[in-house]
Amino acid sequence: MTEIVLHDVDQVLVDRIRRVADARGWTLPRTLLHLLEQGLHVYEGDGRVHFDNSESEVLQAALAALQEIPDDHGFAMIGKVPEQPVS
Repeated sequence: MTEIVLHDVDQVLVDRIRRVADARGWTLPRTLLHLLEQGLHVYEGDGRVHFDNSESEVLQAALAALQEIPDDHGFAMIGKVPEQPVS
């Protein structure tokens, strides 16, 4: 694999990369590789968010579960202002 060396990187950016690595439990090289790959997908793609199969299946299951919630007048009115009669 080709070695990539970054010079003169802003410390704020280094800290952000290190936070991602720490949060994911990854090494810095693995984190940089992942961030580069994901960044390239954004620039090479059409800008839309894409889910992998497992994420897509979970989202579809959640949406299906939400569609099964019965329509009742109490729950459906949360956050809505009742219409006022016109005088």
